[in-house]
Amino acid sequence: METQQYRDIRPSPIAGTWYPGEPTELRELIESFLQAAKTPQVQGEILGVIVPHAGIIYSGFTAAHAFKALIGKDYHRVIALSPSHQYYREPLLTTGHEAYATPLGLVPVDRKALSAIQQLLSTSTGIAVTPVRRDREHSLEIELPFLQVVLPKGFSLVPLMLVDQSPELVRGLADAIAAYMRSLPAEEHTLLVASSDLSHYHTESRANQMDSRILKAVEAMDVAELYRLNARGEGEACGLAPIATALLACRELGADRVIVADHRTSAAVTHDTSSVVGYGSALITKTA
Repeated sequence: METQQYRDIRPSPIAGTWYPGEPTELRELIESFLQAAKTPQVQGEILGVIVPHAGIIYSGFTAAHAFKALIGKDYHRVIALSPSHQYYREPLLTTGHEAYATPLGLVPVDRKALSAIQQLLSTSTGIAVTPVRRDREHSLEIELPFLQVVLPKGFSLVPLMLVDQSPELVRGLADAIAAYMRSLPAEEHTLLVASSDLSHYHTESRANQMDSRILKAVEAMDVAELYRLNARGEGEACGLAPIATALLACRELGADRVIVADHRTSAAVTHDTSSVVGYGSALITKTA
């Protein structure tokens, strides 16, 4: 995509801090993660991925285990689901810009797909998707350079940031996304990306216990269990709603298996096991 095609571009607020701002350095770092990552054997179609969103030096290797499975595949668009780490009164956000900028180039926003999903959601639930400008949300943007590397033919983006993480919004949004994807031609492939870190600021031993419970529920595609674990403090995921939305939407589309690709904590980089953040990645698949 040429820069001059898009006049209204969301500038990156995190390039140069959360990930390298220089294109060659960024690409080489991502390619090094992808080369070292091991991807589980996948049978069937990959409908979605669940990936972490910390600074790339901390969570990038875990993310690469899932993103590597996309190499050689083509997706026309990516529906990216993230939490919102900034406060907004509106329950569900998207960008007000025409494209996202990263050091690797521009990612165009799929306004047609966004409008269709918004219409389906509004009709069924009354929930609106609110556009925001110059947002500072890192958890959605951090996934874009990985996607730009593994999907070199390009893709359009449907960015959705969930402020409200309630089961009611999740169910309505999942239904709208699944209905939209069912309306597409069979050859027009769409990928769901759910962005979430796991437990925050526990000892590594405690984090591993909590993350194991969450990832077990993810593997079982058990959204009710994810919410139960979160409510009881037995598991954590800051992107609980994005994960749940992706699982429900993919299940409506025939997904029958989730494969955990990798799990580790920030201690793998910092070597501090006293207070860590957990990272997990997974593939949501449909048996052919």
